[in-house]
Amino acid sequence: MDVIKGKPTAGLTYNPNEEVYWDKPALQGEIDRVYEICRGCRLCFNLCPSFPELFQFVDQHNGDVRALTEPEHNRVIDTCYQCKLCYVKCPYTPDDKHEFQLDFPRLLLRANAVRKKEHGIDLRAKLLARPEMLGQLGSLTPGIANWANRQPLLRSIVEATIGVHREKILPEFQPQTFSDWMREQPGPKNTDTTVALFTTCFVEYYNPQVAQAAVNVYAKSGVALECPKQNCCGMPALESGDVELAKKLAAANVQSLLPVVEQGKKIVAINPTCSYMLKKEYAELVGTDAAKRVGAATMDLTEYLFERKREGKFNRDFKSTPGKVGYHLPCHLKAQNIGFRSRDMMKLIPGAQVEMVEQCSAHDGTFAMKKEFFPLSMLAGKKAFDEMKETEAKVMATDCPLAAIQFDQAIGVRPIHPIQVLARAYEADGFPEKIPVETKS
Repeated sequence: MDVIKGKPTAGLTYNPNEEVYWDKPALQGEIDRVYEICRGCRLCFNLCPSFPELFQFVDQHNGDVRALTEPEHNRVIDTCYQCKLCYVKCPYTPDDKHEFQLDFPRLLLRANAVRKKEHGIDLRAKLLARPEMLGQLGSLTPGIANWANRQPLLRSIVEATIGVHREKILPEFQPQTFSDWMREQPGPKNTDTTVALFTTCFVEYYNPQVAQAAVNVYAKSGVALECPKQNCCGMPALESGDVELAKKLAAANVQSLLPVVEQGKKIVAINPTCSYMLKKEYAELVGTDAAKRVGAATMDLTEYLFERKREGKFNRDFKSTPGKVGYHLPCHLKAQNIGFRSRDMMKLIPGAQVEMVEQCSAHDGTFAMKKEFFPLSMLAGKKAFDEMKETEAKVMATDCPLAAIQFDQAIGVRPIHPIQVLARAYEADGFPEKIPVETKS
């Protein structure tokens, strides 16, 4: 048998628009190559369940990665929840200009897509791939939907039929979406810049308070937020193996957002997963110059504020302080390599002491919702939960709304978004502790 070499095979691609992406033998050659590199390196052994599973299977086959069975391959694929931390840590990536061109999470996205194309997409995957549709349905009767999600008998039925774990805390539908709230606003005054806000499905239907806080915080620094037509970023569809749906959603967003970019405006995304998608995935997923331009114009919510601060245009007229803040850094912000901008902005509040938690919460899209993986997600996120508790902070924050639910599930406290910390600090009664007049900056 030929020795597996580290250099890419002819089957290397992470682009679903290339024909070889869907070639199963070509994919298998890349899987064997990457598994061989990873089994020799093992730098990522402690990042997520996928790597321990892989190394255990390989060791059981005396180091022969080609001997893994189909169920073993599937287990490695299914326990990768696309946190992207292995890509951040890996020294062999395209971003590192390494000849191996290794991208483990995108390889497994490809493997899942090929598998789903061959065997079909099940009902749970189809539903979880469409959070916008679920949000629209739930928002019609939010009170009833939220009540139903809290009923043990109904949750048991959902677990048995769809496969969502009965104990998993689900997002709460809101009586008013962010779009409806935004239409009622008179618009900010005394602004010199306009930026497009990519609200994300989650904020639109489940947590509009975050976007409302963003509107107010940006207005304090002379920036007006507008909301062009938009839909789901496509990551849930991509994770579910429905590449065609992901491409359709991404293309629609590019078409809607391109005029904003052509006007010289930036796009700011609230959810780190959405900003990651627009920045990192749209160029290949959509495959157009327009998609590249939209990605290049996209920033994280606090990343933009940090640039505003650099220009000396950020309003620091804070009136209360959160004191100690336990701040969880989401994995998909790490993967963007933009620094710790939410931490940096919260530290501008006089009296704020920000203690970072950099461990993965292991909610990771829909992984924590699945009945077979919910217990594993709680175990994988334990380091993050323990570190957050150890901060002993009265205020907890994270940029990821799903991570916030995961912390609520584990420790009974739901962190707020850093933009909400800033918004509250502008108010005299935002936090119990007031800022002495002489220390204001």
